[in-house]
Amino acid sequence: MAATHPEIHPIIRKLETIFKLDESEREALLRLPMQIADLRADQDIVREGDRPTRCFALLEGWSCSYKMNAEGNRQIMGFSISGDMPDLQSLHLRELDYSVGTLTPCKVGFVEHQALLDLCKNQPRICNAFWRETLIEAAIFREWLFNVGQRSAFARIAHIFCELAVRMRAVGLATDRTYDFPVTQAELADATGMTTVHVNRTLRDLREAGLATLKGGVVTIPDWESLKQAGDFEVRYLHLKGRAEAA
Repeated sequence: MAATHPEIHPIIRKLETIFKLDESEREALLRLPMQIADLRADQDIVREGDRPTRCFALLEGWSCSYKMNAEGNRQIMGFSISGDMPDLQSLHLRELDYSVGTLTPCKVGFVEHQALLDLCKNQPRICNAFWRETLIEAAIFREWLFNVGQRSAFARIAHIFCELAVRMRAVGLATDRTYDFPVTQAELADATGMTTVHVNRTLRDLREAGLATLKGGVVTIPDWESLKQAGDFEVRYLHLKGRAEAA
């Protein structure tokens, strides 16, 4: 039975930050047959080497895309928030080359590949929106690679705080310059190529500089312009549209 409940609204909300949908396209997305699942924190949703027959949308919570080496060291390559579809490329790539795991308890919606292929055939503009979504995800991966490889520790964390501030505001999950950031220092270390001790010290430096604070899983940014400058942050790689970009 097609899912028509509010949990799938985040998909539309997210897509409309990058692509203008009309009413018939929104209705087509709402009619997607979706299997809803509640997952605990620290649980893999898909794993490297999987050959999935369905994609998932993150409806609530936070997840991360990552790779892990033989020694068990993890590199987080991106954070996903409500409305994101982190494994959308599995629609056309037979085998996954990365894993996606939950950071918090999550509600996810699984959609069979065939249902998505049928949707793309019947609604070619939605196919374009999905294509744009995967291209933007690739742009974020490139930015994160540059972040780890070329920016200082101070700039790495500043940049991530800026990115999530913009993405959270675009989908209505942030007010002013404050937003939930339920990421541990160990997870932030995996995302920035730093040790947890170095992350802790850098967070203190950001706080003492008056640029950003992380307390109780909430990021507060008192000085947005200075944080952007410190993180060498330029919004263009997120390719947002209209009001989402203004946010």
